[in-house]
Amino acid sequence: MVPGLRQFTDRTGEGAGVPVLDVENGEELKHVEPGVAIVIANRSPESTGTLYISSRKVVWLSDVDREKGYAVDFLALSLHAVSRDPDAFPSPCIYAQIETGVDEGDSDSSDSECEETLDLSKVTEMRLVPSDPNQLDTLFQIFCECAELNPEPIEEDEGFGGNNWVFSADMMAGDGADVEAPEWFSPTSSIGHSNGDHDLARTVLELQINDQRFEDAEEMERENENSRES
Repeated sequence: MVPGLRQFTDRTGEGAGVPVLDVENGEELKHVEPGVAIVIANRSPESTGTLYISSRKVVWLSDVDREKGYAVDFLALSLHAVSRDPDAFPSPCIYAQIETGVDEGDSDSSDSECEETLDLSKVTEMRLVPSDPNQLDTLFQIFCECAELNPEPIEEDEGFGGNNWVFSADMMAGDGADVEAPEWFSPTSSIGHSNGDHDLARTVLELQINDQRFEDAEEMERENENSRES
């Protein structure tokens, strides 16, 4: 299982330094955004640092403390969004939900986050607050692009040919024959931007299927009644 939020202190270079990436295995730096504060769960914002977005993960490094930094893989980000609602958070930010692999009751998402020590493996959300709010849309777009580079692994026996998307009611109700996705189909057109959990889309399609089957049953019943009357 991909780890959630974790400490990251692997830097190189002088001054605040830059994160060490796994270049040998194809990891690339996609974007650098200075002047970003990080908010872990419901704790107070950390001092301003620099945000590094690579093709595999998000890294935040403190500008004043080389021993302070955090990282999370895109595979562990279940959702990301732009938040501009002051009722949700005082400053415009990128909001992200993190998969932890622990029970919801054990995650740090309430009062336990106010403790001096925080178990990062249980943190389920974070906020990235740029000093320039005008950069939010750019950051969101880069998040989306990098998330698409890191699709959630799917077992080969799930869905169609290893893909757990349901394309249409006819395909879902079919006899299990191999079916290819239509040309117009794109996983990025789902409701919201989430990486991996498509239960909502599946539920909507299942409801559509059930509705269609109900309509078919009513039509057959009317035909039977007409046959008896004639």
